[in-house]
Order: sequence, then structure tokens, then C-alpha cells
Amino acid sequence: MILRQLRDTDEDAEAAWEVVAAAFGDPAALRGSAAHRGSAALAGEDGWPPGYVAEVHERHRHLARTDPGGCWLALDEDGMPLGVALSARREGTWGLSMFAVLPRAQRQGVGRELLAAALLYGRGCLRGIICGSEDARAASTYRRAGFALHPAMRLRGTVGPETKERLSPPDGAVHEGVARHRDLLDSVDRRTRGGAHGADHELLLTQRRLLVVDDLAGSGYCYVGEDGKVEMLAATSRRLAKRLLTAALLCLPEGADARVPALTAEQQWAVDVGIEAGLELSTGGYVCLRGMPPPMPYIPSGTFL
Repeated sequence: MILRQLRDTDEDAEAAWEVVAAAFGDPAALRGSAAHRGSAALAGEDGWPPGYVAEVHERHRHLARTDPGGCWLALDEDGMPLGVALSARREGTWGLSMFAVLPRAQRQGVGRELLAAALLYGRGCLRGIICGSEDARAASTYRRAGFALHPAMRLRGTVGPETKERLSPPDGAVHEGVARHRDLLDSVDRRTRGGAHGADHELLLTQRRLLVVDDLAGSGYCYVGEDGKVEMLAATSRRLAKRLLTAALLCLPEGADARVPALTAEQQWAVDVGIEAGLELSTGGYVCLRGMPPPMPYIPSGTFL
């Protein structure tokens, strides 16, 4: 086996994608974990939503560009990809963005070496975060690496006329976010998770709709995807977080598959909004943390954490 850094090229982005697609198989298996898929209703013939593969490629290349020392690809003797581990450091916070091994290469030490390389990149970081799937082996691996496992909940449901009828209007103004809000986003990140996302916001602004609140009561933001997923919501108070999540659900078109994953027990404010909207609440995966309590109020991104 050959272990090398992931390069910022189309070829390496495709190699990483091949591993992810083969390792998880069913698109639904990735929802709410370190990567996700859209609804089956939006999926193409191969099960992946149109445009999603290109989006994942962009994220892989972004991480290879910003964190080459944290992104690793495992290859066999013929140069074929066996596994991938992508991680990032942001102001003293390390996160594992993706970790996948082909089924045929599992239980052969490939995953162990990949994860070791990614964890080494985070050495010296004060904090660590992983959005883990329901896979018991992965959970055990993260626990052995020193992470506290926080069982996560998720909200999901189809947006219909009754959804918007149930939801109370936001209790204040919510604005469309733009690039000039970057300082606000980084400031909220530091208050909630200890470190700003920095350059990640530049990519997310091209892939997601950004909603922002900023008034005398505080500030916050969240990203909303066309596929209905709410990811990376952070605010300086639960009241503002509820306002943002409410606005995010209200802005989704009818028929969208609304999804709010990776909710730790501390995010009861989000559970309340989801129940009011008529979304289904279930359990799924873990938010794994090291050197930090669960950020609050906060909903992580599976990729950017």
C-alpha cells in the first residue's frame, strides 16, 4: 500500500470520490455523517443528485489546497485508490472531514494508517471534532483516539404548505449573507467552536445560500442547500439560532427534503423548531469531540465541522 497526500487536481478529487461512493454505496448512508447526499427524489439514475459529484470534487480540492498535510490517499500497488482521509486545521481546531475505505480493503490496516496520518496533522491542536456515522467500528476508533462520543439526533421531513403554516414567523430580521459578512462569520465561529472556519466560508458561499442575523441581541449565520440540508449554523444565543433555523426552513421550496443532522443533546432549541415544523426526529451517528464541550448553539457541517 502507498500512502500519499491528496493533490489539488481533478484526478485526485475523482479518486477520492470513487472511494467515498464505493465505501458508502447507498446515497442515504451518507446523510448526516462526514458527507451527505440529497433525497432519492432528486437523485439521478446512479443514485446521486445532479451536480452533487461536482460539488464534492470542489470540496476535496479545497481541502487538498488549504490542508495538504491533512489530506491523504491510500493506493494499491497498481495505483488504484483504496481509501481516503481528509482533515483540516482552523485556528487550533482540527476536524476530520472525510474518512472512507473500500470494502475490499477494510480490516487490512488501510484505515488505521490513513487515520493516523490525519490525526498527526492535528497534533498540537487544542480542539478536535468529527461528525461520525452510525458505524460501530468507526465510533470505537474515534473513542480510542481520545474523542468523547456525543449521540446525535436529526430532523427530516418534506416541506409542504402545512410546514410553513405550523412555523411561527422569525422573531426578527434575517438577511441574505454575502462575502462582506466574512468577519461576522469568523467572529461567531470563534465564540461557538473556538476557531473560525476562515477560507471554508469562501467555498460555502458558492455552494450554499447564506442567512445572517446581526442586531443588538447578537449575531449568527447558517447555510442552506438547494437539496434542503441546513448545515453549519452558529449563533451567539439560542434565540437567534431558533430565528435562523426557522428562516432556513421557511425559505425552502415546497417538496424539498428538509434535513437538519448532527444535533447533540444541547441543541434542544433546534429540536423545538423541527417539531413545530412537523419534521421527524430520529437518532443518527455521533458528534465526536476532543478538548471541547459541545458547541452551543451550533449545528456542524459534516465536511467543515
